[in-house]
Amino acid sequence: MARWEPGAYDRLREAALTLFDEQGFEKTTVAHIAERAGLNRRTFFHHFADKREVVFAGQDASDELITGEIRAQPPAVDPLHAAVAGLVRAADTIYEQYREGAVLLGRVIAASPELQERELAKRATLAAGMAAALRERGTSEAAAEVAAWTAVAVFFVARNRWNQPGNERTLAEHITATLAEFLAS
Repeated sequence: MARWEPGAYDRLREAALTLFDEQGFEKTTVAHIAERAGLNRRTFFHHFADKREVVFAGQDASDELITGEIRAQPPAVDPLHAAVAGLVRAADTIYEQYREGAVLLGRVIAASPELQERELAKRATLAAGMAAALRERGTSEAAAEVAAWTAVAVFFVARNRWNQPGNERTLAEHITATLAEFLAS
């Protein structure tokens, strides 16, 4: 088995998600993932802290992009639209490249209570970061929290629509449409 091979990260992620889908997250071990990818456990741990991180890889970079875009919004943009602008930026810049794996990822998370719990924790971390960025723009504490959590809810409803088989719209389009639908109700 190779040690630090080019493409190891992508091979490990693909192998892990496929195994999670085939046999379940809980039954899949790091050894299974490394073997399926044709690599060793050390290589796995060089790229991921644990098997949960395979599912949520890239979140930190995404969160930084989102909060940076929120901070960059003009002062006249209200908190909710500033928060959503950050999510749209991440959708266009990061998430759209993972579109093919989004359906599989959605199935994997939906099938695992542990991953669902982890996703909820990630949502809370995202909302906290967004609220902090909104407060930096001068938004009050309460308004920043409400806007951030509303934007997070819009994002996850849109993401769940986006990762359906046969969907042809971009995640950014789904975010925009979901926000419009919410505001019109």
